[in-house]
Order: sequence, then structure tokens, then C-alpha cells
Amino acid sequence: QVQLAESGGGLVQAGGSLRLSCTASGSILRINDMGWYRQAPGKQRELVASITSGGSTNYKDSVKGRFTISRDNAKNTVYLQMNSLKPEDTAVYYCNVRGVLTTTNSFTSWAQGTQVTVSS
Repeated sequence: QVQLAESGGGLVQAGGSLRLSCTASGSILRINDMGWYRQAPGKQRELVASITSGGSTNYKDSVKGRFTISRDNAKNTVYLQMNSLKPEDTAVYYCNVRGVLTTTNSFTSWAQGTQVTVSS
């Protein structure tokens, strides 16, 4: 099994910054893609940013230039640095990790979610 420990959410004023982190643990052979999703009340969960094992990144258009995703492969950890936060960034943020447990078993795991609230 794979466990994800997520932290870093909270309440911040518009224009402020937060840093989310998510660490994977368990019998992991290899981690491939890592990503951050968010879900606001009444809306569908959406991809915010993702990063491959090689470091290639992808961002939702509305966060480009404000958010930065990074990862520390030695620590099985992914980060999301969020700057210039806006009220519309308010949501529950979920870490997602995809990888391989053995040569034949892959996995996709979700963290429990952390609330990010941006006040105007």
C-alpha cells in the first residue's frame, strides 16, 4: 500500500503565498507522475499542476506564473508553491501520485486533501 501525507494548507489573504507538500511512503518501486488537483464547492475536481519523473511540468492556465510544482525524488515528495493567491484559488487541494509497486503492479494514490482559503 501507498500512504500520502499532505500538509501546508491554510487561510491566507489575497496576494499571499502558501506551500503545499505531499510525501509518499510504502513499498514503492518507482514514482512516475505526481500532481496537485483542487476541488471548489459545487465544482468538479481539476488538475492544477503535474510533474513527471523527469521533471517536465504542466499547469492549469489560470495558475501559470503564480504556482510552481517541484519534487524531491529522494524524499518521494512533491511540492506546490503558490504565490499571488486569489480568492478563486480557494479549494480543497489533493495530491495525486502514480507509480509502480512491483514490476507488474502500478498504483494511483490520493491524499486526504488540504483546505486552502484565500480571503479578499
